[in-house]
Amino acid sequence: MYKYDHIDQTLVNQRVAQFRDQVSRRLDGSLAEEEFRPLRLQNGLYHQRHAYMLRVAIPYGLFNSKQLRMMATIADKYDRGYGHFTTRQNIQYNWLTLEDSPRVLADLATVEMHAIQTSGNCIRNITSDAFAGVAADEYVDPRPVCELLRQWSTLHPEFAHLPRKFKFAVNGAKEDRTVLLCHDVGIELKKNAQGELIAAIYAGGGMGRTPILGSLIKQELPWQALPSYLTALLRVYNRFGRRDNLYKARIKILVKALGPEEFARQVEGEWLHIQKSDDNFTQAEWDRVAKHFTKPAYKSLPALTAEQVLALAPEIDKLAFTRWLERNVSAHQVPGYAIVTLSLKPHVVAAPGDASTAQMNAIADLADQYSFGELRATHEQNLVLADVEQAKLFELWQAAKKQNVALPNVGLLTDIIACPGGDFCSLANAKSLPIAKAIQERFDDLDYLFDLGDISLNISGCINSCGHHHVGNIGVLGVDKDGEEWYQITLGGEQGNDAAIGKVIGPSFYADEIPDVMTNIINTYVEHRADNESFIQAYKRLGVAPFKEAAYKNAKKKDKADAKAGVDA
Repeated sequence: MYKYDHIDQTLVNQRVAQFRDQVSRRLDGSLAEEEFRPLRLQNGLYHQRHAYMLRVAIPYGLFNSKQLRMMATIADKYDRGYGHFTTRQNIQYNWLTLEDSPRVLADLATVEMHAIQTSGNCIRNITSDAFAGVAADEYVDPRPVCELLRQWSTLHPEFAHLPRKFKFAVNGAKEDRTVLLCHDVGIELKKNAQGELIAAIYAGGGMGRTPILGSLIKQELPWQALPSYLTALLRVYNRFGRRDNLYKARIKILVKALGPEEFARQVEGEWLHIQKSDDNFTQAEWDRVAKHFTKPAYKSLPALTAEQVLALAPEIDKLAFTRWLERNVSAHQVPGYAIVTLSLKPHVVAAPGDASTAQMNAIADLADQYSFGELRATHEQNLVLADVEQAKLFELWQAAKKQNVALPNVGLLTDIIACPGGDFCSLANAKSLPIAKAIQERFDDLDYLFDLGDISLNISGCINSCGHHHVGNIGVLGVDKDGEEWYQITLGGEQGNDAAIGKVIGPSFYADEIPDVMTNIINTYVEHRADNESFIQAYKRLGVAPFKEAAYKNAKKKDKADAKAGVDA
């Protein structure tokens, strides 16, 4: 993984010192809150309902055991003994004091971490495939490009005050594990017939108040031209993006208003002026960065069959171990190795994406013992050990069970994506975590979950869609009506290669109705599914009608019924 050089470390250290001074002036009253707010946001510090929240950058989701131990130390020293991993592959701390925030950033700097550009109207943390560099279906390792883009975009003065926040995702595999089309810009990397690295650029995707899938605006862009082309794209957005209306300021609104073809034409016109400049990447820069992404010291191992791996477990453990292998273990590109996903979705015990201090320290130990000390955070709010010997999978599974991170529910109904919601976030209209807990309590039977198969369930506490409810097969959105918390259901969303935006099925529900609504929707799927048909396949075949009818059959009469199903969706 990438290691800081003198420039990186100096920049981060200076940023810490600068913020320490800013906090000191805020505390003594010489810096007013309206002046301090943009300064703290530039360092990832939000003021939430009960305390300050700090969002720490994990570039493209990649970190090591030393960094995870520091995350655990911060959780124990400054927070309440846990951290929350997000859909942008970052970690958040929800209970910080303003006085402690500079000390947190100073501690992070000692392990080559920071919180720069995790907030504000700038280019945010660049996300990528959590299986990058090891996935069996990978065309090209996207991490060197991610790192080059991170360095190019960090504190870039031209993009420090964009109309709105701006998010990149980079994918280099056959399967899209990045939700590429739901980003402001999605970059798909491949190699052409001549073996040259090229990129396809998608622009104008996003969720939130107006969910839209990105449009292809450029094909076969040489990797060297990424900074000049993206500069042109961002200049068009900077010039014409809406600054008069917060809700219409994202690039998706501009692309939709102009049309993808016209937007692409304007980007091309701007690019003509700068593509031959010094803004392009060079082979020397690639070599400088790529040397940090070499393969670890893999052993020459035989590839084990599923039967051989299963034989590692005694008879008493075979069923449980089989389930874990099926849901939490993925194919690796190196013979004899496997990719392991550790579930941060223990039923009812903790909120989705939360990891305790003890768990983080233990997972760091697992990374050192089984995966060359390296970890990844996923879009789904789980953690990954990317380089595990197949012969040690049973041993790892036993160790992971002791930390409650071995639940075999990856991709199942209770592998819920959820934002912190109204329990923490000052923007939220409703709570997310109690809804997730209630659903996990209702669907706690692993036999039943395995029978249901792949179903994605995403929960957001407000229209900003930090829980990405729009792309869940089943989405739940918290809405506020006259001071009460209600929940709207969407169906038909999908991430990956067949990305789709879910549709609102009708009026919203009370919180205590949601478990029954879920049960009715799932029962309808079970009743009508064809052989080997997944939930999303059944939904596409049957349409919304039977699911909608089932969802509302036991709904309470609403004194303040919501006649408008969309609620600005």
